[in-house]
Amino acid sequence: MSRRNIIKLVHFASTAWFMLCIGHILVLALRQAGFHWWVIFSLSGHSVLFIFLLISLYLFAIFRGVGRGKKIEVEHPLTSTNYYMVFYVVAPFLGGLAGTLGMIGESRISRFLLGIALGTLLTTFLVWIIIDPVTGLMERLLPASRQHRLERLARVRVLRQKQQEKRKRLLAEILAQEEQDRHRWQEVLQPYAEKLAGLLTTNIIDFKQAEHEAVDIGVNAWQIGGLSCMRQLRDMTMDLCRKKSQDSMIIDYVSTWWDGVGSWRNPSLG
Repeated sequence: MSRRNIIKLVHFASTAWFMLCIGHILVLALRQAGFHWWVIFSLSGHSVLFIFLLISLYLFAIFRGVGRGKKIEVEHPLTSTNYYMVFYVVAPFLGGLAGTLGMIGESRISRFLLGIALGTLLTTFLVWIIIDPVTGLMERLLPASRQHRLERLARVRVLRQKQQEKRKRLLAEILAQEEQDRHRWQEVLQPYAEKLAGLLTTNIIDFKQAEHEAVDIGVNAWQIGGLSCMRQLRDMTMDLCRKKSQDSMIIDYVSTWWDGVGSWRNPSLG
C-alpha cells in the first residue's frame, strides 16, 4: 500500500474519531439538559442538528484532505510535506492523547471520557481551523512562494488567452466557411427557390401535388448542404415570393411541407 493511501486511511479513521467525540459531547450535553434517550436519537429536534454537524465536519475534513494533495510544493514548502500531512490527519488522535494525559487520576468514567472528547475537539479545532490556515497564509507570503505564484498565474493567463484566440480563430473559420457555402449554394439553389416560389404564389388545385414537389426539393437541399442549405433555400424562396406578390400575404407553407425532412422541424409545431 502506498504512503498516500495510508494517509487517506488514517485521515478517515481520525475523522471518524473526531465525529465520535463530537457526538459524545453533544449527547452528554443533551442528557445533562434533561432530554431522554428517545428524544436524542429521534429523527427530529436536536438529532437533526447532530447528524448535520457530523456530516458537515466529515465533508470539511475530506475536502481539506483532498485539497492538500493539490498544493504546489514551491508555494507551500511546509504544508505540502508528508510530515505536515501526517500531523494534520492525526490531529484528532493527538487531541485524544492529550485529553487522556490531562485526565490521569480522574476516577469517574464519564469525566474521563469527556476530557478525552474535549481534548480531541480543542486540538482538532486548533490545527484544522487556526494553525493550518495561518501556516498556509504565511507560506504564501514567502518571497519564493509569491514569485512562483505570480509566474504560475501569468502562465495561466497566457494559456487562457491562447485558448480564447484559438476559439476566435475557429469561430472565424466556421463563419467564413458558412459564407463560402452560402455563395456556392446561391446559384445551385436559385432554380429550386423559383420553383418553390411558384408553388406558393400560384393557385394550385392539387395541394398534395405541390407538397410532394416541395418535399422533393427539400430533400435535394438537405443532400446538398444539410439544414443550413435548407434554411438558405427557404429564405430565398420567401424573398422571391415577396417580390412577386407585394400586395398579398404569403403563407410560409415551406416550413410545414418540410417538417420531418432531414433535421428540419416546423417552428410552429415545436
